[in-house]
Amino acid sequence: RKPVVLKGMELGSCITKWTVDYLSQAEGSKEVKIHVSAVPQMDFLSKNFVYRTLPFNEFVRRAAEVKHKEYFLSEDEKYYLRSVGEDARKDVADIRKQFPVLADDVQIPEYFDKEQFFSSVFRISSAGLQLWTHYDVMDNFLIQVTGRKRVVLYSPQDVPYLYLSGTKSEVLDVDNPNFEKYPLFVKAKRYECYLEAGDVLFIPALWFHNVISEEFGVAVNVFWKHLPAECYDKSDTYGNKDPMVASRAIQILDRALKTLEELPEEYRDFYARRMVSRIQEKAYRNDYG
Repeated sequence: RKPVVLKGMELGSCITKWTVDYLSQAEGSKEVKIHVSAVPQMDFLSKNFVYRTLPFNEFVRRAAEVKHKEYFLSEDEKYYLRSVGEDARKDVADIRKQFPVLADDVQIPEYFDKEQFFSSVFRISSAGLQLWTHYDVMDNFLIQVTGRKRVVLYSPQDVPYLYLSGTKSEVLDVDNPNFEKYPLFVKAKRYECYLEAGDVLFIPALWFHNVISEEFGVAVNVFWKHLPAECYDKSDTYGNKDPMVASRAIQILDRALKTLEELPEEYRDFYARRMVSRIQEKAYRNDYG
């Protein structure tokens, strides 16, 4: 249940074939919805990017550029593709369905049973693009096909220090964090790795990760269900909704905290601390270092 970089895996012909020219020709002018940002650090919480649509071959050409003659926001804007299903509200991403020609070039490592498969997400990033810190609720492989990525990870046990909003951390700049705003972040233990073309990073469910594409890069992200299928929300097409039992528990906790508001401050503080102690006693693991 810890991240690991796998090297020397047999990943298929994608490692040698997926040049900018080949990618452009393979899937042609089909339209794709992309993220466009005027700054390298994309923030999903503040939504500092816009969604735009481009023909795939035009998108690949732009994403591989540093400066753009044609652009939406600025000549050095960054591009990011995260593939989705045909109907993003109902269908999961599956490279075999959305990008069938390219899917034939990829051999996904067989570390899980076929019935556990959830999605295969095709990703393309401009050089310098940084994605927000977040966790996923399923195990996944990040298969780096071309380009170089830096990935910073944080353990699930460090969640008290990461200032969460949903599944995402408010701490976007993990290299130069604002400790006045996020003082507890200093306690989060940082793990870091670099992925070269052909490397595969295993990211266990609930591990936080922040990704920088140091070069124009293409990747395939494969998610699978580590828990029994009935634990997951059937309406979740992105694979980022908390397990249903966890969601119910959080709702119950929110109602309990609302109930405590009926007490004076000193009583509210006392019983909240008792609740925290009880949660630690009953639910925390005691085998963490």
